[in-house]
Amino acid sequence: MQVTLDQFQQQVSELLLRHRSLLDVLSKYGQTGSAVNRAVAKAVTECGCIELNAKKQAYNDDTDLTAAQSVLENHMNGQLCEQCSDVLRAELGRNLFYMSALCNLLDINLEDVVARESDKCSTLGLFNMR
Repeated sequence: MQVTLDQFQQQVSELLLRHRSLLDVLSKYGQTGSAVNRAVAKAVTECGCIELNAKKQAYNDDTDLTAAQSVLENHMNGQLCEQCSDVLRAELGRNLFYMSALCNLLDINLEDVVARESDKCSTLGLFNMR
């Protein structure tokens, strides 16, 4: 069964008991975001399934935007192993849980957030550069 964002957001609303304060949810959302970052760092530093080779991007002002997509790198070598992938999925899930909780407290529909962002990406295309 495929779960929609609306269904997930409703489920979070029903499950969130202990951390119902906006401040609690904000701090848990930040904490889970940090846990995602830490899980990626551990995939590099402890497991080694992915490696970083960060350097200045080979981009200059004369490169057109379409060509830039093929020139710019993600600085990553390798692929997540199954264990690191499982850990990251769990951490991303917790982060999504608290993002949904934040949306619930602020009366924001998560599916609407995704739809608006998608519309903006579609409208701006490559000019959406973030």
